[in-house]
Amino acid sequence: MTLPDASPNPSDADRTFQVDLRGLVDLLSHHLYSSPRVYLRELMQNAVDALTARHRLEPDAPADAFGIRLHANGSVVRVEDDGVGLTEADVHTFLATIGRSSKRAAGAAADEPIPGWGKIAEQRGDFIGQFGIGLLSCFLVADEIHVISRSARTPDAPAVEWRGRGDGSYTVRVLPSSARPRPGTTVTLTPRADAAEWTRPTQVHALARQFGSLLRHPVTFDDGTAGPAAPVNPEPAPWARTYPTPGARSRALAAYGEDVLGFTPLDTIELDLPAVGLKGIACVLPETVPAGRRHGHRVHVKGMLLSERAEEILPEWAFFVRCVVDAENLRPTASREALYEDDTLSAVRDALAERLREWIARAAASDPDLLARFLQVHHLAVKSLAVHDDEILRMLLPWLPFETTDGHATLDEFARTHRTVLVTSSVEEFRQVAAIASAAGLGVVNGGYTYDRELVHRLPEIRPEASVADLDPATLTAHLDPVDRETELGAAAYLALARDALAVFDCDVALRAFQPASAPALLVDSREARHERTRSHLAREQEGGLWGDILGALRQEAPRAQLILNQLNPLVRTAVTIDEPELARTSAEALYGQAAMLSRRPLRPAESSLINRSFLDLLAHALRKDS
Repeated sequence: MTLPDASPNPSDADRTFQVDLRGLVDLLSHHLYSSPRVYLRELMQNAVDALTARHRLEPDAPADAFGIRLHANGSVVRVEDDGVGLTEADVHTFLATIGRSSKRAAGAAADEPIPGWGKIAEQRGDFIGQFGIGLLSCFLVADEIHVISRSARTPDAPAVEWRGRGDGSYTVRVLPSSARPRPGTTVTLTPRADAAEWTRPTQVHALARQFGSLLRHPVTFDDGTAGPAAPVNPEPAPWARTYPTPGARSRALAAYGEDVLGFTPLDTIELDLPAVGLKGIACVLPETVPAGRRHGHRVHVKGMLLSERAEEILPEWAFFVRCVVDAENLRPTASREALYEDDTLSAVRDALAERLREWIARAAASDPDLLARFLQVHHLAVKSLAVHDDEILRMLLPWLPFETTDGHATLDEFARTHRTVLVTSSVEEFRQVAAIASAAGLGVVNGGYTYDRELVHRLPEIRPEASVADLDPATLTAHLDPVDRETELGAAAYLALARDALAVFDCDVALRAFQPASAPALLVDSREARHERTRSHLAREQEGGLWGDILGALRQEAPRAQLILNQLNPLVRTAVTIDEPELARTSAEALYGQAAMLSRRPLRPAESSLINRSFLDLLAHALRKDS
């Protein structure tokens, strides 16, 4: 059987996408760009890229031979540059095709659409904008974009005018050379009334300074008045200047950080990564930063501000600094308001982290006063770093402050006083035992704060002679003095009634003698023990069901809390002599409630109820006795 030849169907012909420009601009304004203000940055970026291409075309020209001039008088916003310019063919190829970028085309290789362009801009990394959508941002503030350009590649090239409108239409016409005597490009916008916030002369000047203060090309601003044009970037970046002494350089960098970031830095760390052309400073914050809060950093790419909130340039643990950097080879996202996450950014992040470690090491080795001020403010940040960085651990662990039974102290000081360092697993456990442990001569560190318990357990790595152990109730009670046998027997009846009254809390009662004598009782308990008791109670309540079987399979001997009464306390000595059962039970409940409150842990509803009831019962007993 022979199949007939397939004939082309006109309906199968390839077609070109139709683009709704208004819809695209709305998409960019709501989902790509953070604010209409980016229109000026995009125009300045295009101008800078044109200047970069011009310098590559004329490498012997002085660095300041070509520049950018901004003009805003309330009626128009104009950006003029002395860059490489566009021919009529360039205008049709790039300005009328969404997504087509002359910078990206420059690196396309063999068949260049524009003769000689590949040699002018062989590496697109020399350019800031590479996505071909920047000019569309102008439609965020204007309904029409007017461009006049003259190419520097062709000596006798005429000037070309392009007018693009928000409805997607455009016109192109060739103008006489007098319309643009010199090569370069002029972009003019007539702002809409609703864009006045972003196109007023003062706002345009402020945005130009914000975006372009570190640009290498001269940029000026003219507000249409009789005065001379104001320089936008009168001085190079502070790290690019020369200074008479290292001290003068350090002071200048600190002053720049204070001016840009708005705080006086505790210290300033100079950053320099030649491999990616990154220079800048990291300013150490003078105040404590909550754990996990990450400050944004001010990142420039080839002098143009990319973002003031770039968190990704540093690792999470470096939240004690804010940076201002300018890089040559970091890749921006399409919106050019963030950095693209790639291997280069990852390597830069690691390298900057190493610079911060080196600064900490230098401070530890040569400036103990600076290190002390730094640790006083940012010890939590250093602890988070020391957990994962053995070098920082060895260097700084002995210097880090911890809450101990001797007050706030460094581990180095504490380990010299206490051969065995005990550490609690929670803040509430430390508060339960701190006063008693201190009186008993035990050295206890509060391990309940973030990173502290793990770091204390690593102390023997730095001080092999030190011994570290977790504090448990048995360790503490072993250091409390037993009472004599006669006293124990005399209190037996009271202790039995107290145990019965507190059985509902799975709490045992014991009588010991310990300092300080002002403490009537010590409640020894732990969060894990309370959780286990809760699970055991739940298993009993659910006994017989599937959930009860599961909990029953996990059942262990539930650890009990322990109320330790202090025989040295006058109140306890009086309480154990009570022979009236109800009053004895009430006094035991009151002692338990007081000890629970002194532990500073959250009270369970039953404990709150017990405290109120025992107080009322004691008050009622006192009133009956008086009557």
